[in-house]
Amino acid sequence: MQSGKARTKKWVLEYEPEVPRVIEPLMGWTASSDMRSQVSLEFETLEEAISYAQKNAIPFQVFEAHKPSPKTKSYSDNFRFDRKIPWTH
Repeated sequence: MQSGKARTKKWVLEYEPEVPRVIEPLMGWTASSDMRSQVSLEFETLEEAISYAQKNAIPFQVFEAHKPSPKTKSYSDNFRFDRKIPWTH
């Protein structure tokens, strides 16, 4: 699966769950009566997100995004003889 980079440069504020999820007896899906778990707010900068959380008395934690690992530059590099990482299936 190939994933694009659209909408990856924003900061997201999500609420902590107030009620734990429960398993529905009929279908076995997890469900929650907590409506805040469906809310996700996006901000352009970290400072905007922090000021919004402080202004509305929302406890928060900041998690930095993971750095993507460097990818192979071309398809033919996958089959080079002097490849640093062995190619196996």
